[in-house]
Amino acid sequence: MTALTLGLVLITLLALGFMIVEPNDARVMVFFGKYKGTITSNGFFWVNPFYVKKKITLRARNLDVPPIKVNDKVGNPVMIGAVMVWKVKDTYKAMFDIDSSSIEKTNTHTGITFAQLSKLMQSYENFVKIQSDAALRKIAGMYAYDSNESMGDKVTLRSDDGEVAQKLEEELNSRLAIAGIEVIEARINYLAYASEIAGVMLRRQQADAIIAAREKIVEGAVSMVQLALDKLDREQVVELDEEKKAAMVSNLLVVLCADEAAQPVLNTGTLHH
Repeated sequence: MTALTLGLVLITLLALGFMIVEPNDARVMVFFGKYKGTITSNGFFWVNPFYVKKKITLRARNLDVPPIKVNDKVGNPVMIGAVMVWKVKDTYKAMFDIDSSSIEKTNTHTGITFAQLSKLMQSYENFVKIQSDAALRKIAGMYAYDSNESMGDKVTLRSDDGEVAQKLEEELNSRLAIAGIEVIEARINYLAYASEIAGVMLRRQQADAIIAAREKIVEGAVSMVQLALDKLDREQVVELDEEKKAAMVSNLLVVLCADEAAQPVLNTGTLHH
């Protein structure tokens, strides 16, 4: 019986050493507190049954950073959010270089134990979320919301041509390198003025649009008046002195630049009455 018992125990221990590693997954091997390596190849393996086999995924993952309120370069409060694609590059750093005690402390008031919380979120995932928030705040403070407040800066948060996304990606990579995390892509996916100034800024944008439209209308009206005077003079339809030209220019500009359709007045007298 003793031999049978020992055989069953031995078989059980040997069976505990078998494991399956799926594609883009890894197993971190720890033997009585000592790191023994990482298995990244997929397949069926047997290792020392006394190894603690910690599962970690190497697959790319999305992180949607919720909109946060920050001040842009000129001090305007804005709401800004981002989306990023990241993955674990160094399994050792991801598992052992990030302290999980901060997660436990920040959740003691909820009544959730660390063992329960660890099933929901690994420490490096929480680290990614916190650092992505900090990086987004820093980048948002480096640029103005749009060109109206940029004080000559060509690149703004609103008119980003790729520079802001590149800066955000570089900032994230520098912050997450300590955790063995690689950021594949990062970009802003939400941008708006904060609620306390949104109404004022909307009226300002509307005023800017009206001014730009008026400038275009005046530019077109002046060119049309010039064309009309040149055509009248070239084809000798009528001879106008400087006073009549000025009156004609004034009337044409009023008609062409008016918000509403002009009401024509017919002159049944002579040209000078």
